[in-house]
Amino acid sequence: MTRQFMRRLVRIAVGACALSLSLSPVAADWGRPLGGAYDGAEGRPRPVTPPPAELGPDERATMAVFERATKSVVFIANTAIQRDFWSFDIMEVPQGSGSGFVWNKQGHIVTNFHVIYGADSIKVTLADRSEHQAKVVGADPDHDLAVLQIQVPEGVLEPLAVGTSHDLRVGQKVLAIGNPFGLDHTLTTGVVSALGRTIKSMSNRTIEGVVQTDAAINPGNSGGPLLDSSGRLIGVNTQIVSPSGAHAGIGFAVPVDTVNRIVPELIKHGKLIRPGLGVSLVPDAMAKRWGIKGVIIGKVARGGPADAAGLKGARQTSSGRIELGDIIVAVAGKPVATIDDLMDVMEARKVGEQVTVDILRGNKRQSVSVTLQAVN
Repeated sequence: MTRQFMRRLVRIAVGACALSLSLSPVAADWGRPLGGAYDGAEGRPRPVTPPPAELGPDERATMAVFERATKSVVFIANTAIQRDFWSFDIMEVPQGSGSGFVWNKQGHIVTNFHVIYGADSIKVTLADRSEHQAKVVGADPDHDLAVLQIQVPEGVLEPLAVGTSHDLRVGQKVLAIGNPFGLDHTLTTGVVSALGRTIKSMSNRTIEGVVQTDAAINPGNSGGPLLDSSGRLIGVNTQIVSPSGAHAGIGFAVPVDTVNRIVPELIKHGKLIRPGLGVSLVPDAMAKRWGIKGVIIGKVARGGPADAAGLKGARQTSSGRIELGDIIVAVAGKPVATIDDLMDVMEARKVGEQVTVDILRGNKRQSVSVTLQAVN
């Protein structure tokens, strides 16, 4: 081995040693703790990146709406009274929960009917965490709406600003606020996905003009408000479409135009006062079985508006055979094929209003004028 080769070997060894000394302990001790004595950068918190000078205008607007609206959103707990099977003791059992919102300073709270269904006791928790016993003032299962009332000083309550739903547009930004499970207020955002949807209520009635949104609406958000970007109420969150019960991007809200029409009725009367013809109707299943398209009048109330207009109900002949009466096929110019169709038409009318009712009597179509009366 030559002396020149030995010098080269020593230089390589010295260089390798220097390289190993310059390596980071992280590389040298890969996969192991660095040790308490280590004082390198890896053992200290990372430096914080300075925030932007200010948040974007959209973020600031959303935060402002949330801060205002949370003062109006409440948590609702529904309990039922049950008797213990073994001891026969009476006890309160949690039955469900949801959200709601302050309607006015007189303590009226709006929520979904399904949130308070079957309740023996209802407790409302306000934004300040105070709890209050509530009474059901009125309910409308057909639109999944209910009004509660709590006793608090007027200065405590912050009602939401009410908007409109007839002028909503697909793509418009919306915010859903709720108080799921009483944990704290939550905010989800999205857009109006579709308008004019129909869904079924607990009473199996069709709710018309429903707002569809992709803002996350989970079960605890039921009864909470759907707001526009300025914080106005545009709907009451009511249902989701999801096999698992979790958010799947399709939520529905009862439109505020419907809410603003029904809630005052519930506060005044405890129920929705509906206009009607003063008739009882044959179930749709029977009409379908007989191959009839339209709504069959079963009985006409004596002295009612239908009686005054000369409408006729079904009757039983002396031989025991059922003879059909008049069949309603249109009201106020709108075709009527089912009882649900008829109720939808009536929903847009008022007590005391005159409407034209098209009927089939035998094979002849006729039109009569009927003055609507209050029916429930």
